[in-house]
Amino acid sequence: MERQVDQQLEKLKTRILKMCSLVDEQVEMAIRLIEEENPSLADIIMEKEKKVDKYDVKIDKICQKIFALNQPVAMDLRLIMSALTINTNLERMGDIAVNIVENSKLMEKKPEWINKTHFAEMAKIVREMIRLSIDSFIQDDAQLAKKVIETDRILDQHNKENHQILVDIMKKNPDDIQTAVALLVISRQLERLGDHATNIAEDVYFIVEARMVKHKYEKYLFSEDTDDDEE
Repeated sequence: MERQVDQQLEKLKTRILKMCSLVDEQVEMAIRLIEEENPSLADIIMEKEKKVDKYDVKIDKICQKIFALNQPVAMDLRLIMSALTINTNLERMGDIAVNIVENSKLMEKKPEWINKTHFAEMAKIVREMIRLSIDSFIQDDAQLAKKVIETDRILDQHNKENHQILVDIMKKNPDDIQTAVALLVISRQLERLGDHATNIAEDVYFIVEARMVKHKYEKYLFSEDTDDDEE
């Protein structure tokens, strides 16, 4: 016999997945807006942001309801706890997509020298990290979550290198300063999207493996040492 809490948890997962889909589309369109110089996508991104905000409230409410009416334990409890933080990360990712749109307006057009930066590589990595983090949640797959966590280092390095590349471009040609600053901010926002995807992956790892990996994932994922008593 199906428990009432099972129906509530299924409803919770469905709402998270719908929010995941909306945010994934927002990020995809924000990147395309720059790559294809297509400002018409901005209105669609903003419209999806309203839906994301509504799901943010709905997910919070259903988590509160499950806590209030049930006494979840073990994996159910981990799912609800993680759903709250996954929800927060998704909402922030939607905000970042909007911020990318706003910063793209500072560029009159995509500069010819954009290929000197790591923008294309970062955009590709971010798309993949978001989709893998979502897939890891759908499939309860800790290995996919681990892959997202490992990839975050590459994105961080690209962002760091972009900073120096764009500073050099500004020094060489003052006319490029406004565009370079916009791309500098966008690069940072792509890196933050990766951070949020990583946070989601860490939550999935917690749900599936019942092991917290935030801030110390190297200990659990990249070494043989799994002594939980070590400080």
